[in-house]
Amino acid sequence: MKSSVLTRYRVMAYVTAVMLLILCACMVAKYGFHTGEGLTFAVSQTHGVLYIIYLVFAFDLGSKARWPFGKLLWVLVSGTIPFAAFFVERRIHRETLPLVSGAQAVPAPAKTPVKTEA
Repeated sequence: MKSSVLTRYRVMAYVTAVMLLILCACMVAKYGFHTGEGLTFAVSQTHGVLYIIYLVFAFDLGSKARWPFGKLLWVLVSGTIPFAAFFVERRIHRETLPLVSGAQAVPAPAKTPVKTEA
């Protein structure tokens, strides 16, 4: 798997997560203080478009990493839960990094043969 697949996912995960937090702040301003209705609309539309791009990149990464359906679903839904995408992205990066072509594999410790006395 190319490293660009993982990089695209990571960038969109952070962008989507930040936009979701901004959207939450706008929603508080709109419904709590009755201000910023136009800004809330613009941010919600922007987040929606970015979330669709995030879905495409996350699905691409999941299909190349051959994730089970449940894991893929959790990654896709994490873009709708405030703060979840930050944690999910970090875990996915750590798990997927060994699959990236050119990544250095960590060698396993050498086993010492067990001598048996007969």
